[in-house]
Amino acid sequence: MLKKVDSSQLKVGMYIHDLSCDWMTHPFVRNRFLLSSEDEIRKIINAGIHDVVIDNDKGLDVQDAPTLAEAQAATEREIVEIATKSPIVTRVSLGEEMQRAVQIRHQASTLVRTVMQDARLGKAVELDQVSPVVENITESILRNPGALVGLLRIKTKDDYTFLHSVSVCTLLVAFCRSRNFEAERTHQAGLGGLLHDTGKALVPDKILNKPGPLTDEEFAIIKRHPKDGYDILLKSPEIGPIPLDITLHHHERRDGSGYPEKLGGDGISELAQMAAIVDVYDAITADRCYHKGMSAAAALRKIYEWSKFHFNPQYAQEFMRCVGIYPVGTMVMLESGRLGVVVEPHETNLLAPKVNVFFNTKQNLYIKPETVDLSRGLGFGGGDKIVGHESPSKWNVDPMRFLSLN
Repeated sequence: MLKKVDSSQLKVGMYIHDLSCDWMTHPFVRNRFLLSSEDEIRKIINAGIHDVVIDNDKGLDVQDAPTLAEAQAATEREIVEIATKSPIVTRVSLGEEMQRAVQIRHQASTLVRTVMQDARLGKAVELDQVSPVVENITESILRNPGALVGLLRIKTKDDYTFLHSVSVCTLLVAFCRSRNFEAERTHQAGLGGLLHDTGKALVPDKILNKPGPLTDEEFAIIKRHPKDGYDILLKSPEIGPIPLDITLHHHERRDGSGYPEKLGGDGISELAQMAAIVDVYDAITADRCYHKGMSAAAALRKIYEWSKFHFNPQYAQEFMRCVGIYPVGTMVMLESGRLGVVVEPHETNLLAPKVNVFFNTKQNLYIKPETVDLSRGLGFGGGDKIVGHESPSKWNVDPMRFLSLN
């Protein structure tokens, strides 16, 4: 049986089923293993991992610990309570914005690739080329955030590094807008999001693209990238303090377990804390050569759990309201047995978005795609509800094909 336990309860002889953290923070070459020494327990605690999942069929038990299913059910109840504040209101339909979003995605990823190449050559970042791209991303977010955000969930291992930066920029701009930040501060945050991983230009490709867990020595090299990026951006005299701060501190954590300066609590700026949430969210939803990305809905629930220690809980909840409890592009199961992909959040009810349905699981066949507004009643384009989010690989379907019916 799988159980959720606090790291302080760990003992030698327990079997770790899941370290319950993002893949770039734990110091182990595997995620599942039998605890064989006190040193391994110390490494888990020192990595800022506060709770883990154990399998008591393969190792020692903690009698009063909740089962994983009980812990997940409790989290789900709390998530539903969060779904009370209006998400972003869109100006145009997803279909209208999608074509522009495709162009912006290409333009932005090409720019990030150029920035990385220049950084390797020791050149300064040319902000007059970066700013217009951030403006285009911001304008797309204003029209319909779901188009670009949904599109950027599609990444390959070859373009991950570049598209991750575009995603962080896009999500951070949307996050700032949902919190009603002024335009210039939002723009500066967008610059920071687009440039936050510039320091990875100095990380050898064999480490950056390694198809497996990193050694301690390789991880130490990766952990230099925030400071390297900060130093690279300092070469641009017109760079502002916000992009510098985001670049240097997006891996800091509120419990002091982050890097490079091990800042904690409010010693980390508001925007750097917001960027940390966005950075982790995008990283754990992406397919990489060494792990399969989780769904956006599952990632939000992980962010919520980790916010007890690593992130500001208020910011984590506001980010969830920003992207939606079921973000655009999420594949969901409806009570009717139909599968669909979320295409637009409802203005006041995050649990009742618009969904493009395309598959009937009871009959195991594709159906004519149609848009269902879950906020409406039976006979008015609705009459159904979400019972959970689904893994596309489980059903061997690509929900992104049905992101737009236009």
